[in-house]
Amino acid sequence: MEVVGTMFFENQRLLIDKPRKRSTYQMIGGKVEDGESPLDAAIRECHEELGDEAIFDSSLIELVMEFDEIATSDGITPIHFYVFKYNGLLKGNIKTSEEIESFKWYESSDGYDILSNTLKNEVIPYCLNKKLIR
Repeated sequence: MEVVGTMFFENQRLLIDKPRKRSTYQMIGGKVEDGESPLDAAIRECHEELGDEAIFDSSLIELVMEFDEIATSDGITPIHFYVFKYNGLLKGNIKTSEEIESFKWYESSDGYDILSNTLKNEVIPYCLNKKLIR
């Protein structure tokens, strides 16, 4: 299975969201659908999860890393994860939805207990190494 996530930053903090069905926060993203490129999936998922009042320029989304892991949701399914970075500032308003319970601008002092395995094991170490978050 292919999965995408997009990183948005503001003041050295990473935007993450908490789905209503999960106990941990995750990246803005989801599954790549049949016939869809990873970039197209990332753009679609950003629109779906951030809401129609969030404003971003899809030409500023860049693939920065990819890796293989086992899905946190079931602990069995192998996934290939594409991580994109938005090279701009998210504008407008983000809105919760039936799928998304809350959003958080994350910094490392918030701890790791609230994070999905993908964030904890791959994305946050990358962000700290690149000095994208504090």
